[in-house]
Amino acid sequence: MDKLKGVRAIVQIYKKGIVAGAALVFTAVLMAACGPTGPANSAGGVDPNETAAKVNGKTITMQEVDRAVKQQAQGQESKLSPLELAGARLQVLETLIQQEVMFQKAEKEATVPTDEEITAEINKQKTQSGKSADQIEKEMKDQGMTEATLRDSVKKAIAIQKLVEKVTGKIEPPKDSEIEAFYNGNKEAFVKKKGVKLAAIVIDPANAGEGDQTTDEVSSVAKAKEIADKINGGQDFAALAREYSEDQSKFQGGDLGYLAEDDLKQAFPEEVAAGLMNSQLPIGKVVSVRAQGKLFILKLQERSDKDEAVTLESPGVRQQVVESLGNNRKQLLAASYQAVAMNEAKIENFLAKKVVDNPNELSGARPAGAAPAANTASNANAAPASNANASNANAAAKPVANANSNAAKPAAKK
Repeated sequence: MDKLKGVRAIVQIYKKGIVAGAALVFTAVLMAACGPTGPANSAGGVDPNETAAKVNGKTITMQEVDRAVKQQAQGQESKLSPLELAGARLQVLETLIQQEVMFQKAEKEATVPTDEEITAEINKQKTQSGKSADQIEKEMKDQGMTEATLRDSVKKAIAIQKLVEKVTGKIEPPKDSEIEAFYNGNKEAFVKKKGVKLAAIVIDPANAGEGDQTTDEVSSVAKAKEIADKINGGQDFAALAREYSEDQSKFQGGDLGYLAEDDLKQAFPEEVAAGLMNSQLPIGKVVSVRAQGKLFILKLQERSDKDEAVTLESPGVRQQVVESLGNNRKQLLAASYQAVAMNEAKIENFLAKKVVDNPNELSGARPAGAAPAANTASNANAAPASNANASNANAAAKPVANANSNAAKPAAKK
C-alpha cells in the first residue's frame, strides 16, 4: 500500500512553522532558537545584539537569526549574495517568530517540560545519533551552540509538541461512514504492491568514531560472520539487530518495513532484488549482501508476488484509515491554532521594516570575507539559505515518538 503513504497525513507540527518535537543539533537539523550566549559571529557590520523582532515584548536578536542562517547554509553563508542573505534572514526570522508565539502559548497552557524531561530527551537523541561525544561537541561549537542554548531549544520543542498534543487531543475518532467514504474515494491507494518485507542487520566498514566496533573491511567481515554464526545457532534476529546493527532500523529490531519491488531495486543491486523476489527463496531465509558500501544481513519476512487490492477488512487497513483521517484533522487543527495565535500576538518585525526602509542598502547584509557582488554569479547553482523551510529552520522537526519504519529504510543506491 505504498500509494497510501501519499494519502496519509502524519502530523508534522512544524511543517508550516509549528514545532513538533526535539530533533537536535547532532542530527543536523537543530537551528538555534535561544538568546545570545556567546561571542558574536554575526555577518559583517551587523550588531549581534540588535533586535530583529519582538513577540509580545520578547526580543529575538540578530545573533539568533544569523546562528540559524549559518546552520541552514552549512558553512556556505559566505558565498551568499547580499540579496540571498537578506532573504535567508527574513525567512529564518519568520520561523523563529512562529516558534516564539507557540512557545508563549505553551507557557500559558502549562506544557513546558521539566528539567528531567529535557535531559532525558537530549540523552536519547545523543544515543540515537550514533555519534561520539567529541563529534557532538564539535558540531555544537561549529554552529555556535552551547549546552544552555541546546537545552533551551529542546525545552521549546517539547513544550510546543505537548501544546499541540493537548489541542489536537480534542478530536474524536472518525465515524464508520467517514472511514468508508475515505476508502471509496481513494481505492487506487489501497493496493499492496508486489514486493517484500525485510529486516536487516547493517554492518558499516566506515569508522563512525567512538564505540564503533567495525572500522575497516576486515573487522566488518569478521563481525558479519560472528553475527551470522549466532543466527545459525538459533539466536533471535531482532535481538541481534538491536545489539549489533549500525543503522537506525536497530531501534525497530532491524525492521525495514515493506518495500515494493521498485523500491527494492533502488535500495539494492538488481541481482539482490531479483533473488529476494524469487519464489524459490523461502520466507524466513537469511542472506548476506553488499550494498551502499555496507554489509547487509537480510531476513525475508514476507513476499507478495503480485499487486493485490485490499479492502477495509484486510488486516490493518481500517486502522490505517482511522490514523490517516485523524492525522489529517490534527494537522488542520494545529495549523489553524497557530494561525489564530499568530493573529492574536503583537509581532514587531524590525528586520523586515529595515529592508523596506532601505531597499537599496542591502550590502550591509554581506558576511565578512564574502566575495564582491560581481562574483556572485558563480554561486548561482548553490542552494541559497533563503530556501530554508520551516522544518529545517528550528529546534524541532518531528514528534519525539514518531519513529516510523520508513525512516529506517536503506538509502537508494547511487
